[in-house]
Amino acid sequence: MLFGGKGVDITIETHSLLFFSVDPKFSMPINNVTVPIGREAILTCVVQDLGSYKVAWLRVDTQTILTIQNHVITKNHRVAIVWAEKKTWQLKIKDIKESDRGWYMCQINTDPMKSQMGYLDVVVPPDILDYPTSTDMVVREGSNVTLKCAATGSPTPTITWRREGGESITLPGGAEVLSVEGSTFTISRVNRLHMGAYLCIASNGVPPTVSKRIMLIIHFPPMIWVQNQLVGALEGQKITLECQSEAYPKSINYWTREKGEIVPQVLSVEGSTFTISRVNRLHMGAYLCIASNGVPPTVSKRIMLIIHFPPMIWVQNQLVGALEGQKITLECQSEAYPKSINYWTREKGEIVPQGGKFEPVLLDNAYKVVMKLSIKSVSQSDFGSYKCVAKNSLGDTDGTIKLYAIPPHTVGSGESQVSRPRGKVLRKDGNGLLDANTIVDGVVVDGDGQL
Repeated sequence: MLFGGKGVDITIETHSLLFFSVDPKFSMPINNVTVPIGREAILTCVVQDLGSYKVAWLRVDTQTILTIQNHVITKNHRVAIVWAEKKTWQLKIKDIKESDRGWYMCQINTDPMKSQMGYLDVVVPPDILDYPTSTDMVVREGSNVTLKCAATGSPTPTITWRREGGESITLPGGAEVLSVEGSTFTISRVNRLHMGAYLCIASNGVPPTVSKRIMLIIHFPPMIWVQNQLVGALEGQKITLECQSEAYPKSINYWTREKGEIVPQVLSVEGSTFTISRVNRLHMGAYLCIASNGVPPTVSKRIMLIIHFPPMIWVQNQLVGALEGQKITLECQSEAYPKSINYWTREKGEIVPQGGKFEPVLLDNAYKVVMKLSIKSVSQSDFGSYKCVAKNSLGDTDGTIKLYAIPPHTVGSGESQVSRPRGKVLRKDGNGLLDANTIVDGVVVDGDGQL
């Protein structure tokens, strides 16, 4: 009797059929077996009343004889046969490979031959391919992005996309989901919120599930936030201006004055914060926080710094001489913030009215004010002391100018003559006189303008 196999004919002498008193048969069908790659597979064939007949295992697709009775015929060292009580034949294949998948036949050498088959399925856990799976990507904001993921395995793996941090994924229609299925994942018009790590997860029910991390980097120009666009401080205080920026690559932040002036008494103007240890009135004005990262456009935010300080008055000429009938102008300069109230008084404290022969004028520029008092036709009663006064919520101060008469015989022409000091300038603030004495025409004048 022959067992048939690919290129192999094996003859088993059976003597005479008269000696076979039984008819062998299979006790049960061969169970199909599913085995993960690398494990061991066992196919079991159970025969009743075998008598002197023989049992063999064959690979169906290649018609290769693997075993006969308890002998291994194939040269494949991974194949073994376990024979128990002339009844059970177990075909064992260790270190299973994908190529082992297929039909296997248990055969009895009767005439005609009896056989049954069982299927060996080999399952393979998923494996993500380096190509054509996407690698880390860098794109400009507003671009369209497609992430790809390819995986092998048996059964064919399912591909799922998730964000590494568990954030939701926004679909083109606006719906938000936690995962997306498919070998490709497209994001239309990406923005900075899409930046981060994405996981391509491949699974097919055969452990382990595998994943690959793909980093999506979005380049976008800076965006600046300023919490306080108007900042106030008292003169002498420490002040910090601050702006927050968002950009990728990380932006370089720096500070300038709005009109490009150099910031006085400040060493560094780089960074998201800008600190002045002791502010003064020269620091007052608009500042720009500028952020740039090489992705146009460069952006800026404006912060207005207001310095509060009490009034201070400068008197250039403490003594002014005039002829009767001449027009004369007295002048003071004051600085204050909040803006001061400015007016003129006479020596007895009465306020100089506007109109008639007196014409007070204020010329202001930011926190600076030039106070002018014009007297159209000086008379004898106009000679004496005048005070320029400045007041705000932080204090008040004044400066004194002495208007004196010039004798007619000292004048060589009809023009008014004004005596100019040759010495220090009077400067006075809310705390008192800063420079007290002035020399006029060789005569020492005290802080009240008295000769």
